Amino acid sequence: MDEGVHDHREQITELAQAARIASRAVARAGTEKRTAALHWMADSLASHEDAILAANRADLAEAAEAGLGAAMLDRLRLDEKRLLAMVRSVREVASFPDPVGETVKQWTRPNGLRVARRRIPLGVIAIIYEARPNVTSDAAALCIKAGNAVVLRGGSEAFRTNRAIVTALEGGLSAAGLPIDALQVVPTTARDAMVDLLQLDEYIDLVIPRGGEGLIRFVTEHSRIPVIRHYKGNCHVFVERSADPEMALDICYNAKVQRPGVCNAVETILIDEAIAQSFLPRLTDRLTSAGVELRGDARAREVSPSLQLATEADFATEFLDLICAVAVVDGLDAAIRHIERYTSSHTEAIITRDDSAARRFVNEVDSSTVIVNASTRFADGAELGLGAEIGISTTRLHAYGPMGVEELTTTKFVVLGDGQIRT
Repeated sequence: MDEGVHDHREQITELAQAARIASRAVARAGTEKRTAALHWMADSLASHEDAILAANRADLAEAAEAGLGAAMLDRLRLDEKRLLAMVRSVREVASFPDPVGETVKQWTRPNGLRVARRRIPLGVIAIIYEARPNVTSDAAALCIKAGNAVVLRGGSEAFRTNRAIVTALEGGLSAAGLPIDALQVVPTTARDAMVDLLQLDEYIDLVIPRGGEGLIRFVTEHSRIPVIRHYKGNCHVFVERSADPEMALDICYNAKVQRPGVCNAVETILIDEAIAQSFLPRLTDRLTSAGVELRGDARAREVSPSLQLATEADFATEFLDLICAVAVVDGLDAAIRHIERYTSSHTEAIITRDDSAARRFVNEVDSSTVIVNASTRFADGAELGLGAEIGISTTRLHAYGPMGVEELTTTKFVVLGDGQIRT
Protein backbone atom coordinates (compact mmCIF):
# COMPACT_ATOMS: atom_id res chain seq x y z
CA MET A 1 0.00 0.00 0.00
CA ASP A 2 2.61 2.45 1.06
CA GLU A 3 5.54 1.81 -1.30
CA GLY A 4 8.03 2.77 1.43
CA VAL A 5 7.83 6.53 0.89
CA HIS A 6 8.87 8.41 4.03
CA ASP A 7 8.73 12.04 2.97
CA HIS A 8 5.36 12.69 1.34
CA ARG A 9 5.33 16.45 1.71
CA GLU A 10 5.98 17.32 -1.94
CA GLN A 11 3.49 14.74 -3.22
CA ILE A 12 0.75 15.87 -0.84
CA THR A 13 1.39 19.53 -1.62
CA GLU A 14 1.11 18.88 -5.35
CA LEU A 15 -2.24 17.13 -5.06
CA ALA A 16 -3.60 19.93 -2.82
CA GLN A 17 -2.44 22.53 -5.34
CA ALA A 18 -4.13 20.59 -8.13
CA ALA A 19 -7.33 20.41 -6.09
CA ARG A 20 -7.24 24.18 -5.55
CA ILE A 21 -6.97 24.83 -9.30
CA ALA A 22 -9.71 22.29 -10.05
CA SER A 23 -12.02 23.78 -7.42
CA ARG A 24 -12.24 26.99 -9.44
CA ALA A 25 -13.34 25.07 -12.52
CA VAL A 26 -15.98 23.16 -10.54
CA ALA A 27 -17.28 26.37 -8.97
CA ARG A 28 -17.62 28.01 -12.40
CA ALA A 29 -19.15 24.95 -14.07
CA GLY A 30 -22.74 25.82 -13.25
CA THR A 31 -25.68 23.78 -12.00
CA GLU A 32 -26.36 21.80 -15.17
CA LYS A 33 -22.78 20.61 -15.63
CA ARG A 34 -22.26 19.67 -11.97
CA THR A 35 -25.56 17.79 -11.90
CA ALA A 36 -24.64 15.94 -15.08
CA ALA A 37 -21.29 15.07 -13.54
CA LEU A 38 -23.01 13.45 -10.56
CA HIS A 39 -25.16 11.30 -12.84
CA TRP A 40 -22.07 10.25 -14.78
CA MET A 41 -20.35 9.45 -11.48
CA ALA A 42 -23.30 7.28 -10.42
CA ASP A 43 -23.26 5.47 -13.77
CA SER A 44 -19.54 4.87 -13.47
CA LEU A 45 -19.88 3.52 -9.94
CA ALA A 46 -22.43 1.01 -11.18
CA SER A 47 -20.33 -0.04 -14.17
CA HIS A 48 -17.25 -0.59 -11.97
CA GLU A 49 -19.12 -2.91 -9.60
CA ASP A 50 -16.90 -5.96 -10.22
CA ALA A 51 -13.66 -4.06 -9.64
CA ILE A 52 -14.96 -2.32 -6.51
CA LEU A 53 -16.29 -5.51 -4.92
CA ALA A 54 -13.07 -7.39 -5.75
CA ALA A 55 -11.02 -4.66 -4.07
CA ASN A 56 -13.35 -4.78 -1.09
CA ARG A 57 -12.96 -8.54 -0.73
CA ALA A 58 -9.19 -8.09 -0.61
CA ASP A 59 -9.51 -5.39 2.06
CA LEU A 60 -11.90 -7.54 4.10
CA ALA A 61 -9.58 -10.54 3.99
CA GLU A 62 -6.63 -8.48 5.16
CA ALA A 63 -8.71 -6.75 7.86
CA ALA A 64 -10.01 -10.08 9.19
CA GLU A 65 -6.49 -11.48 9.28
CA ALA A 66 -5.38 -8.39 11.22
CA GLY A 67 -8.07 -9.05 13.83
CA LEU A 68 -10.39 -6.14 13.05
CA GLY A 69 -13.57 -6.33 15.15
CA ALA A 70 -16.94 -7.47 13.84
CA ALA A 71 -18.47 -3.98 13.93
CA MET A 72 -15.58 -2.50 11.93
CA LEU A 73 -15.68 -5.35 9.44
CA ASP A 74 -19.39 -4.70 8.94
CA ARG A 75 -18.69 -1.02 8.24
CA LEU A 76 -16.00 -1.99 5.75
CA ARG A 77 -18.02 -4.64 3.90
CA LEU A 78 -19.59 -3.90 0.52
CA ASP A 79 -21.95 -6.10 -1.46
CA GLU A 80 -24.21 -5.53 -4.45
CA LYS A 81 -26.97 -4.09 -2.27
CA ARG A 82 -24.70 -1.63 -0.48
CA LEU A 83 -23.04 -0.55 -3.71
CA LEU A 84 -26.45 0.05 -5.24
CA ALA A 85 -27.31 2.21 -2.23
CA MET A 86 -24.14 4.23 -2.89
CA VAL A 87 -25.19 4.74 -6.51
CA ARG A 88 -28.66 5.84 -5.42
CA SER A 89 -27.18 8.23 -2.87
CA VAL A 90 -25.11 9.97 -5.56
CA ARG A 91 -28.21 10.32 -7.74
CA GLU A 92 -30.19 11.70 -4.80
CA VAL A 93 -27.54 14.37 -4.22
CA ALA A 94 -27.76 15.21 -7.94
CA SER A 95 -31.50 15.79 -7.57
CA PHE A 96 -31.14 18.36 -4.80
CA PRO A 97 -31.37 22.10 -5.49
CA ASP A 98 -28.01 23.71 -6.22
CA PRO A 99 -27.13 26.03 -3.31
CA VAL A 100 -24.39 27.86 -5.22
CA GLY A 101 -25.47 31.35 -6.23
CA GLU A 102 -28.54 31.38 -3.97
CA THR A 103 -29.29 34.77 -2.43
CA VAL A 104 -30.05 34.01 1.21
CA LYS A 105 -30.77 37.60 2.27
CA GLN A 106 -30.89 41.05 0.70
CA TRP A 107 -31.68 44.59 1.77
CA THR A 108 -31.29 48.22 0.68
CA ARG A 109 -29.35 50.79 2.68
CA PRO A 110 -30.60 54.41 3.18
CA ASN A 111 -28.02 55.59 0.63
CA GLY A 112 -29.47 53.29 -2.02
CA LEU A 113 -26.81 50.54 -1.87
CA ARG A 114 -28.35 47.14 -2.48
CA VAL A 115 -26.71 44.49 -0.32
CA ALA A 116 -27.08 40.73 -0.70
CA ARG A 117 -25.55 37.62 0.83
CA ARG A 118 -24.98 34.96 -1.79
CA ARG A 119 -23.92 31.32 -1.37
CA ILE A 120 -20.53 30.33 -2.77
CA PRO A 121 -18.48 27.11 -2.52
CA LEU A 122 -16.07 26.68 0.37
CA GLY A 123 -13.26 25.73 -2.02
CA VAL A 124 -11.21 22.62 -1.17
CA ILE A 125 -12.40 20.25 1.55
CA ALA A 126 -10.31 17.45 3.03
CA ILE A 127 -12.19 14.44 4.41
CA ILE A 128 -10.29 12.11 6.76
CA TYR A 129 -12.25 9.00 7.64
CA GLU A 130 -12.18 5.38 8.73
CA ALA A 131 -13.63 2.12 7.43
CA ARG A 132 -16.86 3.08 5.62
CA PRO A 133 -16.28 3.05 1.84
CA ASN A 134 -19.64 4.75 1.21
CA VAL A 135 -18.12 7.92 2.69
CA THR A 136 -15.88 8.07 -0.39
CA SER A 137 -18.75 8.41 -2.85
CA ASP A 138 -20.97 10.45 -0.51
CA ALA A 139 -18.21 12.99 0.19
CA ALA A 140 -17.31 13.29 -3.47
CA ALA A 141 -20.93 13.80 -4.52
CA LEU A 142 -21.72 16.38 -1.86
CA CYS A 143 -18.55 18.38 -2.47
CA ILE A 144 -18.97 18.46 -6.25
CA LYS A 145 -22.66 19.37 -5.93
CA ALA A 146 -21.68 22.36 -3.77
CA GLY A 147 -19.00 23.46 -6.25
CA ASN A 148 -15.99 22.28 -4.25
CA ALA A 149 -12.99 20.05 -4.81
CA VAL A 150 -12.30 17.30 -2.29
CA VAL A 151 -9.21 15.55 -0.95
CA LEU A 152 -9.97 12.12 0.53
CA ARG A 153 -7.84 10.31 3.07
CA GLY A 154 -9.47 7.01 4.02
CA GLY A 155 -8.28 4.45 6.52
CA SER A 156 -5.73 1.75 5.73
CA GLU A 157 -8.37 -0.96 6.18
CA ALA A 158 -10.29 0.31 3.10
CA PHE A 159 -7.35 1.45 0.97
CA ARG A 160 -8.01 -0.78 -2.07
CA THR A 161 -11.78 -0.24 -1.94
CA ASN A 162 -11.47 3.54 -1.77
CA ARG A 163 -9.00 3.64 -4.67
CA ALA A 164 -11.38 1.56 -6.79
CA ILE A 165 -14.32 3.82 -5.94
CA VAL A 166 -12.30 6.96 -6.75
CA THR A 167 -11.21 5.48 -10.09
CA ALA A 168 -14.89 4.98 -10.96
CA LEU A 169 -15.87 8.47 -9.84
CA GLU A 170 -13.01 10.05 -11.81
CA GLY A 171 -14.42 8.40 -14.92
CA GLY A 172 -17.72 10.15 -14.29
CA LEU A 173 -16.06 13.55 -13.78
CA SER A 174 -14.08 13.15 -16.98
CA ALA A 175 -17.16 12.14 -18.97
CA ALA A 176 -18.89 15.32 -17.80
CA GLY A 177 -15.95 17.51 -18.77
CA LEU A 178 -14.89 18.40 -15.22
CA PRO A 179 -11.27 18.08 -14.08
CA ILE A 180 -10.53 14.80 -12.31
CA ASP A 181 -8.19 16.78 -10.03
CA ALA A 182 -11.35 17.95 -8.26
CA LEU A 183 -11.38 14.49 -6.64
CA GLN A 184 -8.07 13.66 -5.00
CA VAL A 185 -7.19 10.66 -2.88
CA VAL A 186 -4.11 10.61 -0.66
CA PRO A 187 -2.06 7.78 -2.21
CA THR A 188 -0.59 6.48 1.04
CA THR A 189 -1.84 5.45 4.46
CA ALA A 190 1.25 6.78 6.27
CA ARG A 191 0.33 8.98 9.21
CA ASP A 192 3.04 11.53 8.43
CA ALA A 193 1.32 12.14 5.08
CA MET A 194 -1.87 13.03 6.95
CA VAL A 195 0.09 15.47 9.11
CA ASP A 196 1.56 17.02 5.95
CA LEU A 197 -1.95 17.39 4.54
CA LEU A 198 -3.16 19.12 7.70
CA GLN A 199 -0.53 21.85 7.31
CA LEU A 200 -1.71 23.00 3.88
CA ASP A 201 -3.99 25.86 4.89
CA GLU A 202 -2.87 27.75 1.78
CA TYR A 203 -4.72 25.26 -0.43
CA ILE A 204 -7.32 23.53 1.77
CA ASP A 205 -10.20 25.46 3.34
CA LEU A 206 -11.80 22.92 5.70
CA VAL A 207 -11.05 19.53 7.22
CA ILE A 208 -13.82 17.11 8.21
CA PRO A 209 -12.68 14.03 10.14
CA ARG A 210 -15.08 11.09 10.41
CA GLY A 211 -14.20 8.27 12.75
CA GLY A 212 -13.35 7.52 16.35
CA GLU A 213 -12.57 10.08 19.01
CA GLY A 214 -8.83 9.32 18.74
CA LEU A 215 -8.75 10.19 15.03
CA ILE A 216 -10.67 13.42 15.53
CA ARG A 217 -8.45 14.56 18.39
CA PHE A 218 -5.35 13.77 16.34
CA VAL A 219 -6.63 15.80 13.40
CA THR A 220 -7.63 18.72 15.63
CA GLU A 221 -4.27 18.80 17.39
CA HIS A 222 -2.21 18.72 14.18
CA SER A 223 -4.26 20.86 11.79
CA ARG A 224 -3.55 24.42 10.72
CA ILE A 225 -6.83 24.26 8.78
CA PRO A 226 -10.25 24.80 10.40
CA VAL A 227 -11.71 21.46 11.55
CA ILE A 228 -15.35 20.39 11.88
CA ARG A 229 -15.29 18.23 15.01
CA HIS A 230 -17.56 15.47 16.26
CA TYR A 231 -15.78 13.66 19.07
CA LYS A 232 -18.56 11.30 20.12
CA GLY A 233 -22.31 10.80 20.31
CA ASN A 234 -23.34 10.56 23.95
CA CYS A 235 -27.06 10.75 23.19
CA HIS A 236 -29.90 10.87 25.74
CA VAL A 237 -33.58 9.97 25.81
CA PHE A 238 -35.67 11.51 28.61
CA VAL A 239 -38.95 9.72 29.37
CA GLU A 240 -41.05 12.50 30.92
CA ARG A 241 -43.90 11.71 33.36
CA SER A 242 -46.68 12.28 30.80
CA ALA A 243 -45.11 10.02 28.16
CA ASP A 244 -47.14 7.33 26.47
CA PRO A 245 -45.43 4.23 27.92
CA GLU A 246 -45.81 2.10 24.80
CA MET A 247 -44.35 4.85 22.63
CA ALA A 248 -41.51 5.35 25.10
CA LEU A 249 -40.66 1.63 25.16
CA ASP A 250 -40.61 1.44 21.38
CA ILE A 251 -38.46 4.56 21.03
CA CYS A 252 -35.95 3.53 23.70
CA TYR A 253 -35.69 0.07 22.17
CA ASN A 254 -35.14 1.44 18.67
CA ALA A 255 -32.66 4.08 19.82
CA LYS A 256 -30.49 1.49 21.59
CA VAL A 257 -30.99 -1.81 19.78
CA GLN A 258 -31.64 -1.07 16.10
CA ARG A 259 -27.96 -0.24 15.46
CA PRO A 260 -26.00 0.21 18.68
CA GLY A 261 -22.60 0.87 17.10
CA VAL A 262 -23.42 4.27 15.57
CA CYS A 263 -23.11 7.78 16.92
CA ASN A 264 -26.86 8.51 17.09
CA ALA A 265 -27.72 5.47 19.21
CA VAL A 266 -28.92 6.36 22.71
CA GLU A 267 -26.34 5.85 25.46
CA THR A 268 -28.28 7.14 28.51
CA ILE A 269 -31.98 6.87 29.27
CA LEU A 270 -33.37 9.28 31.88
CA ILE A 271 -36.66 8.39 33.56
CA ASP A 272 -38.90 10.83 35.41
CA GLU A 273 -39.18 9.72 39.05
CA ALA A 274 -42.98 10.09 38.85
CA ILE A 275 -43.22 7.06 36.51
CA ALA A 276 -40.09 5.13 37.44
CA GLN A 277 -41.93 2.46 39.46
CA SER A 278 -44.25 1.57 36.59
CA PHE A 279 -42.01 2.23 33.58
CA LEU A 280 -38.49 1.14 34.53
CA PRO A 281 -39.26 -2.57 35.16
CA ARG A 282 -40.91 -2.77 31.73
CA LEU A 283 -37.97 -1.00 30.11
CA THR A 284 -35.57 -3.35 31.88
CA ASP A 285 -37.41 -6.41 30.60
CA ARG A 286 -37.64 -5.05 27.05
CA LEU A 287 -33.99 -4.10 26.72
CA THR A 288 -32.40 -6.99 28.61
CA SER A 289 -34.40 -9.44 26.49
CA ALA A 290 -32.60 -7.88 23.49
CA GLY A 291 -29.22 -8.46 25.11
CA VAL A 292 -28.68 -4.93 26.41
CA GLU A 293 -26.55 -4.57 29.53
CA LEU A 294 -28.17 -1.88 31.69
CA ARG A 295 -26.15 0.16 34.18
CA GLY A 296 -28.30 2.16 36.57
CA ASP A 297 -27.74 4.79 39.22
CA ALA A 298 -28.73 4.05 42.84
CA ARG A 299 -32.32 5.23 42.34
CA ALA A 300 -32.76 3.12 39.22
CA ARG A 301 -31.42 0.04 41.04
CA GLU A 302 -33.91 0.56 43.84
CA VAL A 303 -36.66 -0.01 41.27
CA SER A 304 -34.84 -2.62 39.15
CA PRO A 305 -32.21 -4.37 41.32
CA SER A 306 -30.99 -6.46 38.37
CA LEU A 307 -29.29 -3.39 36.87
CA GLN A 308 -25.54 -3.16 37.30
CA LEU A 309 -24.37 -0.16 39.31
CA ALA A 310 -23.45 2.68 36.97
CA THR A 311 -20.26 4.62 37.57
CA GLU A 312 -19.78 8.32 36.96
CA ALA A 313 -17.80 7.43 33.83
CA ASP A 314 -20.72 5.42 32.42
CA PHE A 315 -22.84 8.56 32.08
CA ALA A 316 -20.08 10.21 30.02
CA THR A 317 -19.41 7.19 27.79
CA GLU A 318 -20.32 6.53 24.18
CA PHE A 319 -20.64 2.74 24.45
CA LEU A 320 -21.30 1.99 20.75
CA ASP A 321 -22.53 -1.38 21.99
CA LEU A 322 -25.52 -3.09 23.61
CA ILE A 323 -24.83 -1.23 26.86
CA CYS A 324 -26.95 1.61 28.21
CA ALA A 325 -26.82 3.82 31.31
CA VAL A 326 -30.08 4.56 33.15
CA ALA A 327 -30.86 7.25 35.71
CA VAL A 328 -33.99 8.28 37.58
CA VAL A 329 -34.32 12.08 37.72
CA ASP A 330 -36.61 14.52 39.53
CA GLY A 331 -38.48 15.78 36.49
CA LEU A 332 -37.65 18.00 33.54
CA ASP A 333 -35.28 20.39 35.29
CA ALA A 334 -33.15 17.54 36.60
CA ALA A 335 -33.12 15.86 33.19
CA ILE A 336 -31.90 19.04 31.53
CA ARG A 337 -29.19 19.46 34.20
CA HIS A 338 -28.03 15.87 33.66
CA ILE A 339 -27.84 16.40 29.90
CA GLU A 340 -25.95 19.67 30.31
CA ARG A 341 -23.40 17.89 32.48
CA TYR A 342 -22.73 14.87 30.29
CA THR A 343 -23.79 15.75 26.75
CA SER A 344 -21.48 15.60 23.75
CA SER A 345 -23.84 18.05 21.96
CA HIS A 346 -24.95 15.41 19.46
CA THR A 347 -28.61 14.41 19.95
CA GLU A 348 -31.14 14.43 22.80
CA ALA A 349 -34.78 13.31 22.76
CA ILE A 350 -37.79 13.76 25.04
CA ILE A 351 -40.81 11.45 25.14
CA THR A 352 -43.80 13.43 26.39
CA ARG A 353 -47.46 14.31 25.86
CA ASP A 354 -46.97 17.66 27.60
CA ASP A 355 -46.54 20.43 25.01
CA SER A 356 -45.03 22.84 27.53
CA ALA A 357 -42.44 20.24 28.59
CA ALA A 358 -41.59 19.61 24.94
CA ARG A 359 -41.17 23.35 24.28
CA ARG A 360 -38.91 23.80 27.30
CA PHE A 361 -36.79 20.83 26.31
CA VAL A 362 -36.40 22.11 22.76
CA ASN A 363 -35.60 25.66 23.93
CA GLU A 364 -33.22 24.79 26.77
CA VAL A 365 -31.32 21.80 25.41
CA ASP A 366 -28.83 23.13 22.88
CA SER A 367 -27.38 19.99 21.32
CA SER A 368 -27.11 19.92 17.54
CA THR A 369 -30.29 17.84 17.17
CA VAL A 370 -33.20 17.92 19.65
CA ILE A 371 -36.04 15.45 19.07
CA VAL A 372 -39.57 15.20 20.48
CA ASN A 373 -41.32 11.81 20.51
CA ALA A 374 -39.03 10.02 18.08
CA SER A 375 -35.85 7.97 18.14
CA THR A 376 -32.38 9.52 18.29
CA ARG A 377 -31.59 7.35 15.26
CA PHE A 378 -33.19 10.04 13.08
CA ALA A 379 -30.24 12.38 13.73
CA ASP A 380 -28.87 11.57 10.30
CA GLY A 381 -28.59 13.68 7.18
CA ALA A 382 -30.47 11.26 4.94
CA GLU A 383 -33.27 10.75 7.49
CA LEU A 384 -33.67 14.52 7.90
CA GLY A 385 -33.95 15.09 4.15
CA LEU A 386 -30.43 16.35 3.46
CA GLY A 387 -29.53 13.45 1.20
CA ALA A 388 -26.16 11.95 2.03
CA GLU A 389 -24.37 13.69 4.90
CA ILE A 390 -20.71 14.53 4.94
CA GLY A 391 -20.56 14.41 8.73
CA ILE A 392 -22.13 15.68 11.92
CA SER A 393 -20.76 18.82 13.49
CA THR A 394 -20.88 19.36 17.24
CA THR A 395 -18.60 22.42 17.09
CA ARG A 396 -21.29 25.07 16.44
CA LEU A 397 -19.13 27.23 14.16
CA HIS A 398 -20.04 27.28 10.46
CA ALA A 399 -22.33 24.25 10.75
CA TYR A 400 -24.04 22.42 13.63
CA GLY A 401 -25.55 18.95 13.34
CA PRO A 402 -25.80 16.80 10.17
CA MET A 403 -24.06 18.47 7.23
CA GLY A 404 -25.53 18.27 3.75
CA VAL A 405 -24.93 20.25 0.56
CA GLU A 406 -25.79 23.70 1.96
CA GLU A 407 -23.33 23.24 4.83
CA LEU A 408 -20.54 22.89 2.25
CA THR A 409 -21.02 26.48 1.14
CA THR A 410 -20.35 29.84 2.71
CA THR A 411 -21.68 33.29 1.77
CA LYS A 412 -20.18 36.41 0.30
CA PHE A 413 -21.54 39.94 0.24
CA VAL A 414 -22.58 41.41 -3.11
CA VAL A 415 -23.09 45.19 -3.05
CA LEU A 416 -24.73 47.03 -5.95
CA GLY A 417 -24.57 50.79 -6.25
CA ASP A 418 -25.00 53.59 -8.75
CA GLY A 419 -22.16 55.92 -7.89
CA GLN A 420 -22.34 56.15 -4.07
CA ILE A 421 -19.20 57.33 -2.27
CA ARG A 422 -18.53 57.23 1.46
CA THR A 423 -18.27 60.55 3.26
